[in-house]
Amino acid sequence: MPDLLVPLYALPVASEPEGLWVGKPLPHQSPSVLSFIGDNFSSGWKAEAGTAFGSVPTSIMVAVDKASGRLAGFCCWDCTAKGFLGPIGVHDDFHGKGVGKAVVLAALHSMREAGYGYAVIGDAGPVEFFQRICDARIIEGSTPGIYGNPLP
Repeated sequence: MPDLLVPLYALPVASEPEGLWVGKPLPHQSPSVLSFIGDNFSSGWKAEAGTAFGSVPTSIMVAVDKASGRLAGFCCWDCTAKGFLGPIGVHDDFHGKGVGKAVVLAALHSMREAGYGYAVIGDAGPVEFFQRICDARIIEGSTPGIYGNPLP
């Protein structure tokens, strides 16, 4: 998959889908967030997201279902490399409810507020999703990008 470049100077407004809270978890909430990521996605994503709790403020956004208190999704930045967005995940129970868009835009707005002009989405899976919600552009010749390291 290619890397994508997102111009942060022209982002659409971020909003919370009905019934969800979107925001930055506090460091003491890292065990539950990292368990959610490890249980529902991958140990690699859990490891990457762990670095998000090492920055102050944290560099991760989460979406929480207000009714149940369940985590619905997450989006990190500055984990694998400075200026990189991801990993990003939405629990299967919450697909199609605007969770991905909400956490991605909240994270991108935080990156802009921190002084970034652009964000890179490395090895982007759903290219069309990112093109639609944040005007992401394919970076030609970016495969395998930073993920080409042969270590397992």
